[in-house]
Amino acid sequence: MTIRRAELIPIISRSNWMAKSSTRKLKTIGLLTDLNAPLKTQSIKPRDKRQPQLALDPMPARIEPQLATLATKVPNGGGWAYEVKWDGYRLAVHAESNEIRIITRGGHDWTRYFPAIKDAARALGPARFILDGEAVVLDDKGVPNFGLLQQDLGGRRATRAANRAVLYAFDLLYFDGHDLTGLELSSRRRLLKTFLEGETGAIRLSEEIETDDGPALLRSACAHGLEGIVAKRKDRPYRSGRSLDWLKIKCSNSESFVVIGYEPSLLVRGSIASLLLAARKDDGFVYVGHVGTGFSTKLARDLRVQLDGMRVAVPAASGIKGKKYVFVEPTLVAEVTYGSWTHDGKLRHPSFKGIREIADNSEIYTIGGNS
Repeated sequence: MTIRRAELIPIISRSNWMAKSSTRKLKTIGLLTDLNAPLKTQSIKPRDKRQPQLALDPMPARIEPQLATLATKVPNGGGWAYEVKWDGYRLAVHAESNEIRIITRGGHDWTRYFPAIKDAARALGPARFILDGEAVVLDDKGVPNFGLLQQDLGGRRATRAANRAVLYAFDLLYFDGHDLTGLELSSRRRLLKTFLEGETGAIRLSEEIETDDGPALLRSACAHGLEGIVAKRKDRPYRSGRSLDWLKIKCSNSESFVVIGYEPSLLVRGSIASLLLAARKDDGFVYVGHVGTGFSTKLARDLRVQLDGMRVAVPAASGIKGKKYVFVEPTLVAEVTYGSWTHDGKLRHPSFKGIREIADNSEIYTIGGNS
């Protein structure tokens, strides 16, 4: 792909990211007419320390991702930009000197698990850049499906390459010697659109949706089977961590809970009937019920094998009644959808979506302060 530097550089220049070019004419070095005489150059003057340095920034090894805060209502107004909320794995793609690194939200190098995205990033070169986006696998209807992504990866531990994964890039954090995180979102988006315009392979542009009616956009996203939308303040820089500059609004109740045990299956030998779930509360966990639907037969058996290697005698949360349960270390996180909460703080009609790890900065539902 041809890098459109002629279009990118003016935007950076207007944002004070390029050093102003000098108007002075350069003096040529004069050679002596005597070919046997030694060559001499003009004496080098010490650099004036008050002179500004070139506006080139070293490429960071990693940038902590900016996170969206969960909201119940869609913000309206001209200061907001809207995008689809992708249901996959948050990734940062680093390209430098033909070396591609694909980093997860938790800082793990998963380059080998996304070969198609790696090849697509290399094809965008020779630019040096950092893309922020979400890797997804689309179903037959073109809707992101988290279960299909985990299936392609061979489970939550990622034991094989997800060749069908596509990265929808929604931010450009670094480009050709320039740290763009200080730019407002609207400028970063213009650069990103110019950079990825026309790309239809394993790296694609996450389109910004122009609308004055955010609630109508959310209704449309839900009708198409999407997870929700994200609203972002157009005039804000990129800020690592969670803030109110980015808001996520979901179509359904979908949250992550820590797995603290399981109920063995009485019908299928070596399988599970349900997972015991807990939410964060203060400095510990509180039991919020169990989920027993949404598993494939193979996944239920695989989880049983894995959880049996994590057994503990005492559960991580209190209030669990029954002797048939097996308790485990609280290191896995289950994503579930649910209808509502019961009066005693339990999930109503939960359904399993997938498994993540706490070690990868998975978000766990917090009672009394969830984000």
